[in-house]
Amino acid sequence: MHQLQQNFDSGELELVDVPEPRFSSNGVLVDTRYSLVSAGTEQMLIDLAKKSLLGKVKERPDLVKQVVEKARKDGLKSTYRSVRSRLDKPLPLGYSCSGRVIDVGEDITDLSVGDLVACGGAGYATHAEVNHVPENLCVHVPDSVELRDASFTTVGAIALQGIRRLDPTPGEKIAVIGLGLVGRLTTKLLSAYGHPVLGIDIDPSKVEEATELTTGAVIGEDDVEQAAEAFSGGSGVDGVIITAATDSDQPVEMAGDITREGGRVSVVGDVGMDIPREQYYDKELDFRLSRSYGPGRYDRAYEEKGYEYPIGYVRWTEKRNMAEFVRLLNAGKISLEDLVSHTFPFDDALEAYDLILEGGDYTGVVLEYDQKEENRSQRIELESVSKRSVSGRLSVGMIGAGSFATSTLLPTILKIDDLDITAVASATGVSGKTVGEKYGAEYVTTDYEEIIEDESIDLVVVATRHNLHAEIAVKALEARKDVHLEKPPVLDREELQAVVAAEQASDGRLMVGYNRRFSEPAREIKEQLSGRDSPFMAQYRINAGAVPSDHWTIDPEEGGGRIVGEVCHFVDLLQFFSGSDPERVYATGPAVPEDSPTRQNVQAIIEFGDGSTGTITYTTLGDDSGGKESLEVFHGGETFRIDDFKTGRLGLSQSKGFETEFRKLVDAIHNDKGAPIQIWEIVGTSLATFAVENTMTSNTPIIINGEFGNEIEKY
Repeated sequence: MHQLQQNFDSGELELVDVPEPRFSSNGVLVDTRYSLVSAGTEQMLIDLAKKSLLGKVKERPDLVKQVVEKARKDGLKSTYRSVRSRLDKPLPLGYSCSGRVIDVGEDITDLSVGDLVACGGAGYATHAEVNHVPENLCVHVPDSVELRDASFTTVGAIALQGIRRLDPTPGEKIAVIGLGLVGRLTTKLLSAYGHPVLGIDIDPSKVEEATELTTGAVIGEDDVEQAAEAFSGGSGVDGVIITAATDSDQPVEMAGDITREGGRVSVVGDVGMDIPREQYYDKELDFRLSRSYGPGRYDRAYEEKGYEYPIGYVRWTEKRNMAEFVRLLNAGKISLEDLVSHTFPFDDALEAYDLILEGGDYTGVVLEYDQKEENRSQRIELESVSKRSVSGRLSVGMIGAGSFATSTLLPTILKIDDLDITAVASATGVSGKTVGEKYGAEYVTTDYEEIIEDESIDLVVVATRHNLHAEIAVKALEARKDVHLEKPPVLDREELQAVVAAEQASDGRLMVGYNRRFSEPAREIKEQLSGRDSPFMAQYRINAGAVPSDHWTIDPEEGGGRIVGEVCHFVDLLQFFSGSDPERVYATGPAVPEDSPTRQNVQAIIEFGDGSTGTITYTTLGDDSGGKESLEVFHGGETFRIDDFKTGRLGLSQSKGFETEFRKLVDAIHNDKGAPIQIWEIVGTSLATFAVENTMTSNTPIIINGEFGNEIEKY
């Protein structure tokens, strides 16, 4: 299928061929018929992308601070790779479209194949021939509503939410400042609800074209205050909705001038907000911000998982706003005929953007799609690239193309002569194709099972979100593949049993990405501890930093939480030093924050079979300037230290062991050896990590029994 994307590094726009998206149980696949170009939002993104790196820095100083902190912690090389990975990642454009449902997730009950729908959401309702859209970003469209008009639904929901934030009552007179696309939709909706509307814009043609207005005023030509006074009967308008887009504070100042005492101002557009206090204070004005489509926006549980807010508590969510806009279209309360200034065939989408970027005369720009269902595919072949000799080389199938895969794993694999990247699987075709082309893959797909079933693939590398790790590893092992699985290998004991059973029955090896044990500093400590006849003590402090409360890693279903998802790394390193099973665990920590579904802070003591003990302090509460990881191992009158795995005389480089772990796996595959991390170690780390989480609930130490021991062959 074709999709419009932008290179964030260069700003270049391309219409590219990408695989059809893989859809989830709570989403639908939509054959797109129309998509709306939101000129203001999309032009802002394009303008930012076209800026030089220095220009991007000036626009986003918040991100610069993050980069500086990462460089201080992880070293310049690692930071450069991470930044380049993000800049290289393409950005799909568009967030409002309409079409016909062609596939339905198993959890969807209110939509069926063949239904007409309006869809919203950046990254979902994109300019693409086929889109995967979660349930709460998709509403039914009656046959009587033109799909072209339905493609305006998301922007219509934005306009509706701006009105809801103003909360006008029957008979109130409202002014709208800024008569672009969102402003025009706002005036139409206000008129549909019976409100007299004063439209204000700097462009006389926009005021003239808005026939739904009760009256209008042109900034710079008319006396706006006088027009508002006449419109309101002398008292000032009851409320103002600002839909303009400008760095200037003028719209906010003007709103204060024309609003009556006790009135309200609702801000939808991206405008300067240096509020004149005296003016707003004297009139006791309410100043309200409107957040996009409505309640539910930016909430992963709502948008991605389909959890609707109870109507008794939240009457108007983003989905209900979208549905209300479609209802008004169906009832004939609003007409969009005069808003559609241009319609382009999707194949000519770049011409539509030329019109916008060159400052042409336009209002609503719509892309129209041909029906091409016969060309649907979750896989595309890439152009062949020159390959070195394949003698003795291993073919790699990469499943997952997120930031860790693109900034760390793939660059590492590329360094190893015996590995060839043959295929890339990604949930979204646009990211998969970009990664596949960059690393010379033969094909990309949104169906990871194609990689597992591909007999030419020798090594499957799994770097998806955590809830898919065990599922993919089991299938790959059953297909007799060697598997490199990023941590955590599993999220619970049931998954652990399934992975162990698959590994024991397979000719393939299972390698888990516990890279730290392969780092230069860790192997030096291991060498120092070799031949010891007494236990050691270790103190491992991880200053992990906070993540947003809705981040997928702390979701118990998708990420497993940070203890299961990340602390396993540090348990493995201590087990590596010990060379024996973890036997007893006790952990404690602060209570779960109200905005977090899983615990993120822990202090754990682990006792190993050789008598050694290790304390892990994993915290999100510290100051970032304190560094991320600090490890001290005490033994025989000596102290061995690791400080953020830094190496070199000045500590400017980092060695976290990624390249070494892959080289050792390749050596094992070539020379018929067991995996570099043995299965009993993977089991021990997993059980100890689960025990860390469980003991925090039970408040008692947990003894780890060897429940899988009889089933596991130690290599």
